[in-house]
Amino acid sequence: MLCYPDRRTALRAGAAVAAGALTAACGTGRSAAPPAAPPPATRRAAAPARAPAPAPRRFAGQPVEIGHGARDSPKVALTFHGNGEPAIARAVLAEAEKAGARVTVLAIGAWLDAHPEMARRILDGGHELGNHTQRHLAINTLPEAEAYAEITGCADRLKRLTGSIGTWFRPSQTQYASPLVRTLAGRAGYPHVLSYDVDSLDFTSPGAAAVIRNVTGPILGGSVVSLHFGYADTVDALPPLLEDLARRKLRAVTTTELLTS
Repeated sequence: MLCYPDRRTALRAGAAVAAGALTAACGTGRSAAPPAAPPPATRRAAAPARAPAPAPRRFAGQPVEIGHGARDSPKVALTFHGNGEPAIARAVLAEAEKAGARVTVLAIGAWLDAHPEMARRILDGGHELGNHTQRHLAINTLPEAEAYAEITGCADRLKRLTGSIGTWFRPSQTQYASPLVRTLAGRAGYPHVLSYDVDSLDFTSPGAAAVIRNVTGPILGGSVVSLHFGYADTVDALPPLLEDLARRKLRAVTTTELLTS
């Protein structure tokens, strides 16, 4: 039989027994501990606090595969293939943000698997995020089912991380998508395939000066430039490259902004 020093303590202990949480010993006068919180497995996961990222959109008058915007535009789009060491990617984004530039990142799904935090880092910086296939294979050479899985695999990861499949799709290991890949991209929810008209060749590690020349030589108003995360040359080239664009009165914006204004 349990004993208590007074009626009030007995009532408190009796309530604790009913809840299954009595811990006080007989005669101590200490009240029972409160019931424990339910284990994490029994609790519902909290809903994401942020609104979903922007989804793909159709641009009237634009072809299925877009390589550049209007040539009389004072804007250009710097597009980065999302792969490589996250520290270098963060450095690229930081340099762009210092200059007030916004970029488009086409992420590889396997990279997002390894570094899921990068999706939010890109979006929180005011940049846009798109799809560059799941494994970065030569997509134009793949059988239909495998090519489609490459597109949807990355799309699924983007949706899980951001709430949308991303704003753009760019095919991997090619400047231009095959007719089949353009069709598969449309089936996956991307009205347009994003190509480019200026290639920095930064993935060949030619040195920062060469990267700058490769961009500033051919660039025009409305250009879409291909660049990459993962290369130190790109980090070093970006500040002088953005300064050169500013001297020409060209502003680096997201691809969506390039095509909407």
